[in-house]
Amino acid sequence: MGKRDQTPPPAPPPPFNAALAGLAARLGQVPASPVTPAHPEPPPAPKPPGRPPPARAVVRMERAGRGGKTVTVVEKLALPPRELTAWLGDLKRALGCGGVIEGGALVLQGDTRERVGAWLEQRGVKKVTVA
Repeated sequence: MGKRDQTPPPAPPPPFNAALAGLAARLGQVPASPVTPAHPEPPPAPKPPGRPPPARAVVRMERAGRGGKTVTVVEKLALPPRELTAWLGDLKRALGCGGVIEGGALVLQGDTRERVGAWLEQRGVKKVTVA
């Protein structure tokens, strides 16, 4: 018999996660992870803080006096200037367009009447007139 037959075969390499293999034995019973549903419910739409939403809004398209450029005008919101500015910012982010406040009305770039009407209804405006 040669030297080769007397030595035991080399041990197989440890698995990749060998450092954590003995963790369960040291800690005892490890709790199972919580089960999450496959499709969680989306959170409800955020409501604006403070006052209730306005009762009505008129949404119309306009080109006159703007060098042929089409804009969407939202009037009759009856909001204080600070809230009007906040609504304009939210609306611009939601629609991905530019806009300004002109004389108490929101003026948005492009013809976005239908999308603005849907956004206002989602925001809680009771009567939205799209002209």
